[in-house]
Amino acid sequence: MTRRKASPQRRITQDTDRVRYAVVGLGHIAQAAVLPAFRHAAQHSELAALVSGTPKKLRLLGRRYGVTRLCDYDDVDELFSSGDIDAVYIALPNDMHSDFTLRAARAGLHVLCEKPMAVSARECTQMIRATQRAGVKLMIAYRLHFERANLRAAQRARSGRLGDLRYFSSDFSMQVSPRNVRLRRSKGGGPLYDIGIYCINAARYALSADPLAVWATATRSSDPRFREVDETIVGAMRFHDERLASFTCSFGAADRSIYSVVGTRGSFTLDPAYEYAQGLGYEQRVGERHRKRALGKSDQFAAEIDYFSRCILQNLDPEPSGMEGLVDLRVIEGMLKSIRTGRWVSLPQAPRVRKPTMRQAMHRPPVPREPQLIDVTPASQ
Repeated sequence: MTRRKASPQRRITQDTDRVRYAVVGLGHIAQAAVLPAFRHAAQHSELAALVSGTPKKLRLLGRRYGVTRLCDYDDVDELFSSGDIDAVYIALPNDMHSDFTLRAARAGLHVLCEKPMAVSARECTQMIRATQRAGVKLMIAYRLHFERANLRAAQRARSGRLGDLRYFSSDFSMQVSPRNVRLRRSKGGGPLYDIGIYCINAARYALSADPLAVWATATRSSDPRFREVDETIVGAMRFHDERLASFTCSFGAADRSIYSVVGTRGSFTLDPAYEYAQGLGYEQRVGERHRKRALGKSDQFAAEIDYFSRCILQNLDPEPSGMEGLVDLRVIEGMLKSIRTGRWVSLPQAPRVRKPTMRQAMHRPPVPREPQLIDVTPASQ
């Protein structure tokens, strides 16, 4: 966290050290993970309002979490300007992230936005500029930037213990549920936006660099789920010093979540790597030495919410910032262009983005079990 000049737009209540949030969008990720997380982030964060276009969700979830400020999408601007909240957690479909971020910024609200940040680099840039003009904070919900195993992988890679880094490789796959929003192209769906972004971001923090050029190819089977979006994508990234990263992401394969970073002397592997509903684990091999460790489940969403609240209360710049989200969207756009052309695509180079460190590691008690979901389609079959 980097301290920044105080902004006159800060809207923190005077009688509490807690940031009041509205959760915008009550789909699967909000119900399964975001809403329960406020229990373990309660020291600095308060769930103060819910926003949805479904009255049943508002009624039942408001009762479950003791939230009385319930709002339809049509009335969201009134909520944003009411003074009843200080920040928003945007858990909407990808194509709605930009619009609601801009509306929140205009109202002087801080924004914690789910990833991918938006569906285009252009939208990401608009979001960054809008929050900067308003003097409010923007953080993208890369929950693994606070998770111990992933931060340990980045630490080991940067420490030199693995030798000179050579390559990163990853697989992330699932059997996506039919009719899930992730299968709609118009909503910013597809495996690259939804799960490939985890591989892209992990490669960037494991190799502590941003790619110079990218390549990708995609396939679709005859499965009717994939009429609008690709089923499987293989991507590659070229970094400075001849380092490479590759990954496969798929909506039509068995569950798999793993990555390795490999150097001249050793390797560090996370398996599982990206999950939030179970504990993660890692294996390190350096020469003849071998170490394997399993980490218990933790509430990754509570950690990121608590971190963002402390950034607001202490007037600190968050990592991961909007620039982190922008770089990933440039990679995605480059890969989509590569799929169309069959060629490597060079990427514009942004100012160096701060990378997560072990200082950001936060452990919060796990949610005992997934809450009963209301009118949502589970992400996977």
